[in-house]
Amino acid sequence: MNSNNSSNKTNQTPLPSGGAGGGLLGAGGGLLVFCTNNAHKLSEIRAILGEQFEVLSLKDIGCDVDIPETGTTLEENALLKARYVWDHYHLPCFADDTGLEVDALDGAPGVYSARYAAVRYAATMSQPTEQPTEQPASHDSEANMSQLLQDLGENNNRHARFRTVIALITEKKICPCGCNSIKQEQLFEGIIEGEITRERSGAEGFGYDPIFRPDGYDKTFAELGTDIKNKISHRARATQKLCEKLKIEN
Repeated sequence: MNSNNSSNKTNQTPLPSGGAGGGLLGAGGGLLVFCTNNAHKLSEIRAILGEQFEVLSLKDIGCDVDIPETGTTLEENALLKARYVWDHYHLPCFADDTGLEVDALDGAPGVYSARYAAVRYAATMSQPTEQPTEQPASHDSEANMSQLLQDLGENNNRHARFRTVIALITEKKICPCGCNSIKQEQLFEGIIEGEITRERSGAEGFGYDPIFRPDGYDKTFAELGTDIKNKISHRARATQKLCEKLKIEN
């Protein structure tokens, strides 16, 4: 990654709400950067947070870097993305990482949920007896669901959970007059329990939504629709904790 290029983009990109340093987080709300260009995630987060906070994407601040997710945990990946934006743009920001954890697969796909089919393909092709097949693309939801259903097979233990971790980085004043401050990092977690269905069902949502049925419901996330999902999901629960913290501090 070329940090000089990123710094130049920061200076050239006009920022809403007065720009960097202009009271980005204040009483009653403010501006936050969500470290993603995933349109589904962005829409979901904006709907959950409402109009109290102005949520920008990476594209909105002129960042077109595909920030590597090289961590081995959801917490590490969320912090990696948030730290990159803070270090290069010095804006209050948050990043998330989400994993689907299936009990019968020892918690897989977990941190590799978004690229599960590609990861499984690489592991399979490392075996000398395997014949080459077409490699799945990373972040291919259809391939990921197919791989997961194949790995589970007829196993009757379908219990699983979605887990989201949000990393928030803001500036904390350490002097009453505001003349001195430090970077503050905080983590928020949201979990929803459920089960993996045996086939896809529903057309809304994204990712594994067509094969995840949350506890207490007889429909998958994809069947329930965004209105219900945004009230009960793992991301909604993590975001609610984030929102409560921001309201307390601002």
